[in-house]
Amino acid sequence: MQASRREIVAGLAALPLIGAAPRPGVRVVLLGTKGGPTPSPYRAAPATLIQVGGKAWVVDCGNGVANQLAKAGVALDTLSRLFVTHNHSDHIADVGTLIELAWSSGLKTPVTVHGPPPIKAIVRDQLAALSYDVAARIREEGRIPLAPLVDVEERATGGVVVRDGGTTVTSCLVDHESVKPAFAYRFDTPGRSIVISGDTHYSENLVALAKGADLLIHEAIYAPAIPQMAGENASTLVNHLRRSHTSAEDAGRVAARAGVKKLVLSHLVPGGPQVTDAMWLAAVRTTFAGEVVIGRDLMEV
Repeated sequence: MQASRREIVAGLAALPLIGAAPRPGVRVVLLGTKGGPTPSPYRAAPATLIQVGGKAWVVDCGNGVANQLAKAGVALDTLSRLFVTHNHSDHIADVGTLIELAWSSGLKTPVTVHGPPPIKAIVRDQLAALSYDVAARIREEGRIPLAPLVDVEERATGGVVVRDGGTTVTSCLVDHESVKPAFAYRFDTPGRSIVISGDTHYSENLVALAKGADLLIHEAIYAPAIPQMAGENASTLVNHLRRSHTSAEDAGRVAARAGVKKLVLSHLVPGGPQVTDAMWLAAVRTTFAGEVVIGRDLMEV
């Protein structure tokens, strides 16, 4: 099933505008849409905002996530929960930093981090690295202690993660090669259902988790461009990407089999201009006929 020129142009024209007025109810913002740890001038590191009931929930915390939240108009003192899909650096680099910056921005309410082991040790060590600054701000600015506000709920299996204010969060295990456990998350809110794939190869568990969802945000690689971007570690990196990530075509297969209403591609590899929105869309259109959005930083979906 090939995408026509008219279909590709229509799909691109339908992309939400960055900075558009927030939607009522549940707000979902792609804070960062690049895959991998290397900083890029084109896209920010992986992170997604789910804002519901005045609370900010963040899925994955790549480098610079606090700045992206500020650009999205989110008050950091509304931070409530962080959901980590897996412990690669592009997903956890700023977990502790985000919590500390939220606290230094006036946070006085608890923050819970949900994720796979060893996320508890990671959060402990990241906050320990910031302990000098925390102590200084308590002493000099009269801030409340940070440590009592932070809770970490570590789990190694899928299932119901939390129920909070009418929203239920469920996880499933996905296949991310040697970095295990790795999770996808489903957020069933009063307004709509949102699934975030995390990093994964094609996953039947994810198909089951995403059944009938309103929105599936799925990672994607553009396979034809991978050898050119691999550089000196070409053979090792290419093999890793193919074993532990999902091609755009397979992301479409997941969406089609799950019967989701809208598919959003994010965590894009490569994340630069060598792969255009039209190229991503054409790849997905070989397997999925539904609504497709090619993610951009700060896009509301």
